Amino acid sequence: MSTLDATSAAGFHPQRAAVAILGSAMVTFGVFLSGFVIAEPAPYEVFMAALIGLWFLFGLKISRSVAPLLALLILFMTGGILSLTVMSDLATAPMYMAVSGFLCLSSVFYAAIIEARHERLKLIFDAWVAAGVLTSLLGILGYFGAIPGASNFTLYDRAKGAFQDPNVFGPFLVAPSIYLMYRLLTERIATAPVKAAAILVMALGLFLSFSRAAWGLYLFCACALVLVMLLKERTGAFRLKILVLALGGALLMIAALAVALQIPQVADLFSNRTQLVQDYDGGHLGRFDRHKIGFLMSMEKPLGIGPMVFSTMFPEDEHNIWLKSLTSYGWLGFVSYVTLILWTLTMGFRFLLLDRPWQPYLMISWIVLIGHAAIGNVIDTDHWRHFFLLLGVIWGCGALEYRHRRKIPATQKRRSQPAPTLR
Repeated sequence: MSTLDATSAAGFHPQRAAVAILGSAMVTFGVFLSGFVIAEPAPYEVFMAALIGLWFLFGLKISRSVAPLLALLILFMTGGILSLTVMSDLATAPMYMAVSGFLCLSSVFYAAIIEARHERLKLIFDAWVAAGVLTSLLGILGYFGAIPGASNFTLYDRAKGAFQDPNVFGPFLVAPSIYLMYRLLTERIATAPVKAAAILVMALGLFLSFSRAAWGLYLFCACALVLVMLLKERTGAFRLKILVLALGGALLMIAALAVALQIPQVADLFSNRTQLVQDYDGGHLGRFDRHKIGFLMSMEKPLGIGPMVFSTMFPEDEHNIWLKSLTSYGWLGFVSYVTLILWTLTMGFRFLLLDRPWQPYLMISWIVLIGHAAIGNVIDTDHWRHFFLLLGVIWGCGALEYRHRRKIPATQKRRSQPAPTLR
């Protein structure tokens, strides 16, 4: 355990406790910055790179439970570095790989600090909610031209908040929304209005991103959350509460959507975006055509072709994370990435319904990660900050479970515990 996590078993140390509190506060601020990525490197990278370096200087340890995550990401980055060797003009490729390396390191960092102190999970998700609400407000106000410099928060008549792309802005809002939905379903009704207002703000921001991937991700994660909670909770009264609140929330969302569609600007773009296959999807050298050509080409390029080279050969980027891993990280990167996703989802599934203080956070992250793996078929996610945060949360919770099992006798492992809450 690092100095930043210290409370000694021999007694309470005020200085160490103060350092631990400061460290947790800095992590909270770092997660908050992840909602504001207009350019690369973003303030998030600068701040978190300094924080990670500082934390390692204070002795942050990578446990054997987190080591596989580190190993797989090192292999992934090795494939990316090898892909640079086949490029005739590196241009901005080294910076691209530097950002990839940082994001991989951030995932390991989150896993390690969560394993050291699971209470940080609440701070992380609360910061994510704050970032989600604020960047949503920027996107909403920018979309309707209600603030100076509104064009900075929109792209192609779509809200993008403080992000470069609406297709990143929308998915970023899903995890904090699901987190608030969980709290809405499990906590006192008296606290519901504030949570419901925050959910509606983020839902409107996500809707105005007009990202079909984000819409599908949001719907899938909300339904999956209710399903998993129904499987986990055994009392009929609680199950009824979940169903009633979920139905009420769905009706409220439909009503809000109906109101938004009364605005001609919104209705026209919504009508266009709801077409399942756009011209740039199914046309010549469209998204799906590029996928086919790209996969066939990658079979002959074991080292890949280098980052951002694909878009110089075709009209647009890969828009498929599996193809992206092949072209930018080679076969080694592709195998490492697929192994990482399968390992992460399998581990999360094993621990999904256990009664632990960290179980709600694991459940939310696991559900959202499945959704991200699915939308990765039509979009690139390799530089999404929150994607690597999700990985870190799941591996951190997995490490907590392994440590928990090592500390208790085998006969106690199956003993039931009180259901966790996020209060």
